[in-house]
Order: sequence, then C-alpha cells, then structure tokens
Amino acid sequence: MIHQVTHGISISVETVFKGTYFKNYQRVFAFAYRISILNQSKDCVQLKSRHWKIFDALNALDIVDGEVVVGEKPILHPGQHHSYSSGCLLSSPIGAMRGYFRMVNFTTSKKFRAYVPAFKLNAPFAIN
Repeated sequence: MIHQVTHGISISVETVFKGTYFKNYQRVFAFAYRISILNQSKDCVQLKSRHWKIFDALNALDIVDGEVVVGEKPILHPGQHHSYSSGCLLSSPIGAMRGYFRMVNFTTSKKFRAYVPAFKLNAPFAIN
C-alpha cells in the first residue's frame, strides 16, 4: 500500500492484477485498485472530481477527468473516511497511475487538490 497526505487529506492506494482478457480481439491486462481517503484535517471537505494520468508501457499517456468517483461526491467530516474500488485495462502488463482529487473545504470555501501518489500496475509475471 502507498500513502500520501495533502492539506490534511490522507490517500492510500492498493492494487491487484486481475488477469489477462481479450477485448475487441486485443489482449488486455486488467488491474483493480482501491482508494482510501481519510480526512485528517479539522475542516469538512467534499471530493468534487478526479484527474488521472495513466501510463501504459505500450501506449501513449491517457488522461482521464471526471466529475465523480464511482458515481459519488463524498463529503468527509474531520476523522471520516471514504473508500472505493475501480480498475483499468492496459495493453501491457506494466503501467502506473497518478493523479489528484479536486476538493473543496467547506469552512474556507477554498478549492484544493488532494494528490494521489503514483502507483504501479504490474502483472506478477512481468516483475523482475
């Protein structure tokens, strides 16, 4: 598990290789990841959107922006946490992701980014 704290928002990531599949006659490598967000600040915050950079050893950089995470815009009071699972398909067994969540602090009305640390997406058979 990897971990990073930005503005009192702690983000942890765990990844799992789910297998190799065929999609549109192409072999793809499936990865799942679980994000845990913990509000360690003294303020109430809300996750508004996400930004991902997905690196695939055999493809160009893919950038994904979205208004919600798995259909939700969670509000986190001090000490509360939110977790969700998602995944991605790569054309190679080696890749990585990094990004951030756009958040708003309800106490100050300020918007900020809570950074997600870079995490590897590696199939076990591809690791030296």
